[in-house]
Amino acid sequence: MKIAVTGKGGVGKTTLSGTLARLLAADGYRVLAVDADPDANLASALGIPEENYRGITPFAKMKALAEERTGADGCYGTFFILNPKVDDLPEQFCVEHEGVKLLLMGTVEQGGSGCVCPEHTLIKRLMQHLLVQRDEVVIMDMEAGIEHLGRGTAGAVDALIVVVEPGRRSIQTARQIQELARDLGIQRVFVVASKVRSAEDLAFVGEALSDFPLLGHVTFSREIMDADLEGKALFDLGGEPVAEIRKIKENLIQLISSMDE
Repeated sequence: MKIAVTGKGGVGKTTLSGTLARLLAADGYRVLAVDADPDANLASALGIPEENYRGITPFAKMKALAEERTGADGCYGTFFILNPKVDDLPEQFCVEHEGVKLLLMGTVEQGGSGCVCPEHTLIKRLMQHLLVQRDEVVIMDMEAGIEHLGRGTAGAVDALIVVVEPGRRSIQTARQIQELARDLGIQRVFVVASKVRSAEDLAFVGEALSDFPLLGHVTFSREIMDADLEGKALFDLGGEPVAEIRKIKENLIQLISSMDE
């Protein structure tokens, strides 16, 4: 399975991504978690100790590696390889914890010229490799722009999960993501309701996004707050939200399987 998780900032998508990854790893899947959000926090959500990931450089910042793999010489207007070798990079640069391998993508900051730089090329090719050629579960924690997905990779995404909280701005972001997904040809777009405090909250999300399949919801809870405060994985603390995300995982697997039949 190749799963992308997105949504407005602060809705809980990183918590969902990290907990899904840990749950699937506990089920025996080989899991690769990809942090493709500029505000990179997936390592903490997976429960990786800070000393194990503090010094990791995102691929977007690996200028020397990008130039080496693409053959660029650092000069403006240089010709370079558009399909560089990347198959050795996941194992070389990942951090592994409790059966989950983590990769940090980062975001390439490009100027107004719109040119494609070596770092951008490296990330696009690496994402294509992860989504198309890797035989394992890939979970991507993405920003709302789903910018790392291109037409060459989007078709390999089995599910795009949009995490929303009860609120108009979150619903608006979900609609914008839906348009981006449609433009890229992503067929399976699901919703998870987050920070749900009442039946009314859940009904609000369900009514506002009635055309999205709803995988489940995560209740606003003390366990999630404690995990964040303590810098621990929600999976390791357990409780009701983990049980809710386990149900989301089961619904996701069932829906993907039924759509594949």
